[in-house]
Amino acid sequence: MDDALGRRLGELTREVASLREENRRLRARVEELEGENRHLRERAEEAERAAARQAAPFRRREERRVPLSEHKRPGRKPGHAGSCRPVPPQVDERIEVPLAACPCCGGPVEDCHRLDQFIEEIPPVRPRVVHLVTYEGHCPRCGEVASRHPLQTTTARGAAGVHLGPRAQALAVLLNKALGLTMGTTCRVLKEVAGLRLSRGGLAQLVARAARKVQDGYEALRACLRGRPAVFADETSWWVGGPGWWLWTFTTPQETLYVVDPSRGSSVVADVLGSDFAGMLVSDCLASYDPAPYRKHKCFAHHLRALAKARDAPGTPDPAYLDSWRHVFQAAMALHRTRAEMAPEAFADLRAKLQARCEDLLAHPGTQPGDRAIHNRLLKQRDHLLGCLDEPAAEPTNNRAERALRPAVIARKLSCGNKTEAGRDAWQVLASLATTCAQRAEDFISYLASRLSLATQQG
Repeated sequence: MDDALGRRLGELTREVASLREENRRLRARVEELEGENRHLRERAEEAERAAARQAAPFRRREERRVPLSEHKRPGRKPGHAGSCRPVPPQVDERIEVPLAACPCCGGPVEDCHRLDQFIEEIPPVRPRVVHLVTYEGHCPRCGEVASRHPLQTTTARGAAGVHLGPRAQALAVLLNKALGLTMGTTCRVLKEVAGLRLSRGGLAQLVARAARKVQDGYEALRACLRGRPAVFADETSWWVGGPGWWLWTFTTPQETLYVVDPSRGSSVVADVLGSDFAGMLVSDCLASYDPAPYRKHKCFAHHLRALAKARDAPGTPDPAYLDSWRHVFQAAMALHRTRAEMAPEAFADLRAKLQARCEDLLAHPGTQPGDRAIHNRLLKQRDHLLGCLDEPAAEPTNNRAERALRPAVIARKLSCGNKTEAGRDAWQVLASLATTCAQRAEDFISYLASRLSLATQQG
C-alpha cells in the first residue's frame, strides 16, 4: 500500500513538473508572439503613415538612406575661407550713444573707447496705394485708345479694380516659384511682411498671367542652350494632378531650362536641344540620352558608384578589374582639372594613353559577375567614356544638373508638384527664368516687373 502510494506521488510530482515546464514554454511562446504582433503593428502603422504623407511617392527609399555612421560632418570643409557680413556700401543714418557716466552707479568712466557697429534693419512696411485714373477714347485714325501707366498690369475695373503692382506680383512669383513656398505660405508672407492681401486662387491666376507674359523669355532660354558648347541634363519624377510625369533640367553656367513632360523618352531631349545642337550633352547613363545625335559625356560619378556596387556583387572577390576602371576615371578627372596648366601636346598624349587603357580593359573583361556587369555598362558607352576631355566646357560629372534639380525636388516635397497642366506650364516658365536670373546675377523682381507692366507691353 505504501509502495503504491509512493509511486502515485512520484507520478504526480513528475506530471506537475512537466506541466510547469510546458506552462513556462507556453508563456515564453506567448511573449514571443506578442512581441511579433507589436512589431507587425508598428510596421503596419508606419506603412499607413508613409502612404498618407504628401511626399510619399518621392521620398528617398530606406535602402538608399546613408547610414548615420557615414553621414558627412556638417559645415564647410576644413580650410574653407570664413564668412561674415560685409559693411554696407551705404549708411542711411548715424547714431552715436555717448557714455558720459556709468549707467549703473552714475560715476565717472575711465579708458572710454569707441565701438562701431552697422545694423541693417527692415523698416515697418505697408503697401503704397496709388489711386490711378486713366482715360479711354476714340481716335478717328486709330480707333479705341487709352492712356497707360507703368504700374498697370491689367485693365480690369469694377469689382476687379484693386490690383497688385508689378513689383508686388514679381515678389509673389519669386516666393512661390523661385524659393519654393507653397501657395498658402506665399500669401501669408505677403500679408504679414508687406500687408498685401491675396488669396490662393488669386495667386494662382497671377502666376498664370505672369508666365504667359514672359513665355518669349522662356523660348529665348531654349535658343541660348542650343548655342552653348556643353549642356548638362538630368530628370526626376514629377506630379501633375497625379504621378507619371517627369521634370527635366537642361542647364549651363549661364542658364537653366526646366521642362515638365509626361515622357521620359529621347523625344524630350531632341525637342529641347534641336537637330542643330553642336555642343556636348553631359548626362547619366539613362537610355533616353543615347539616341540623341550629339557629342556626349557620361557622368564619372555614376560610373564610380556602379563600380562600388559591383565590388559587393556575389562571386566578385577580386576587385582588380574594377579598380583598374576606377583608376582610369580618377586619372581622367585629374587630367581635366589640370588641363589649363598643361601644354596641348602633353595633354593630348595623356588623353591618348587613357583612351588606350579604356580599349584594353574593354577588350579583356573580367570573368566575375561584378566585372561582367561593369564591362557591359561601359561597352555601351564606349564612344562617350572620356568625352569631358574633348570639350573644355564639359565637366567630369553631371553634378551641375543634379544641383539644378535640387530646389525643385525640395519644392516638390512641399507641394507635390502641380495640380493642373496650366500650373505645370507656369511653373516651368517662371522657375526657369528665376533660376537663370540667379545664375546671371540679375534681379528677378526687376526683370519680371518690367515685363508685367502694360505700358512696357504697349511700348
